Amino acid sequence: MKKFAVMFALLMASFALVACGSGDDTTSEATTEAPPAQEKEGEKEAEGGTAGALTLDFEADPDGQLAYTTDVATSKPGKVAVNFSNPAPVPHDVRIEDAKGKDIGGTEVISEANDSGTVNLKPGEYKFFCSVPGHRQAGMEGTLSVE
Repeated sequence: MKKFAVMFALLMASFALVACGSGDDTTSEATTEAPPAQEKEGEKEAEGGTAGALTLDFEADPDGQLAYTTDVATSKPGKVAVNFSNPAPVPHDVRIEDAKGKDIGGTEVISEANDSGTVNLKPGEYKFFCSVPGHRQAGMEGTLSVE
């Protein structure tokens, strides 16, 4: 129980830091700091060996902020492997929801680890987000375009 209280206090402190901001009036988007998550063609899946499989790679902020390294991603339609790297001790995941808000899949919640999941994507707009309570509300989400 003591560990939970410490983790909760750290989480609340991180919310306070995010809410405070830097105080200057300049704005920047996450896409200017890191390239967007992109799909890769021609890779084999770990099981089944499907040639031409697509992948989406996501990474949590390595400094432990409640953010991904990008807030935009693109993919082609079909079966897509979602690869997620979280180098920070703060737990995160990547979930993908369709335009109706239905969760269609993603990864497990991890910290200082990597995980993968598979989703079937049709053309359209999707949201990717962290499902850990409070993280999406703090801005840990982005847009996935499937064309």
